[in-house]
Amino acid sequence: MRAPSSYHQDLLQFLQVQECLGAEEGDGGDMDDSGDAASEVLDALGERLRRRRRDRAMTLAELAAATGVSESLLSRLETGRRRPTIDVLLQLARVHRVTLDDLVGAPPTADPRAHPRPSQRFGMTWLPLTGHPGGIQAYKLIMPAGFGGSHPEQRSHEGYEWLYVLTGRLRLLLGDHDLELTAGEVAEFDTRTPHAFTNTTDTATEALMLIGPQGERAHVRARPTPKTGSASI
Repeated sequence: MRAPSSYHQDLLQFLQVQECLGAEEGDGGDMDDSGDAASEVLDALGERLRRRRRDRAMTLAELAAATGVSESLLSRLETGRRRPTIDVLLQLARVHRVTLDDLVGAPPTADPRAHPRPSQRFGMTWLPLTGHPGGIQAYKLIMPAGFGGSHPEQRSHEGYEWLYVLTGRLRLLLGDHDLELTAGEVAEFDTRTPHAFTNTTDTATEALMLIGPQGERAHVRARPTPKTGSASI
């Protein structure tokens, strides 16, 4: 195992203090209003833990069985109502097969480059280009040849999206509009308008997408349905 970063060490020290305070108070780690840097990291940790679990298509029950941590405690960690102990973080890192730095979101020392980890959703490859949850999120999308079929179901949700085609061709259905975007073209739209997109060519299409928190919940964190003909964004 690689040596822990100073960020990692600071976080572990903070958690040890929290555990001691929790033991003294008889509560073991409920959230408080501490405003230091480690506390800010932990405030964002619940969302990272939820995203990590959903990227692996695991339910809370499955994760509880794998880690030995109760389902109710995992739920409280993900919603930010509970701070994790060191033991819980170690169990989660073991099951997810990542380092503690990766689990808690420690920035790479002296290296500002992002290291996207692709995931598969709705038949596409999603590469996250932003490393922190919340706010606007950037993704690179890779749509295989024939993605979405010829008659995708249009859907709507809260939010706003911006789409830039890098390579290939992308068919965008937006309300009554049926548009074809080629490399270098941009589309932006209110996602309350029913929409979907496909790649009807025989080569992959790559695009950049900027989406807000509502759109991220609809596209990235939702579980794919067995229905393969739908390709809404």
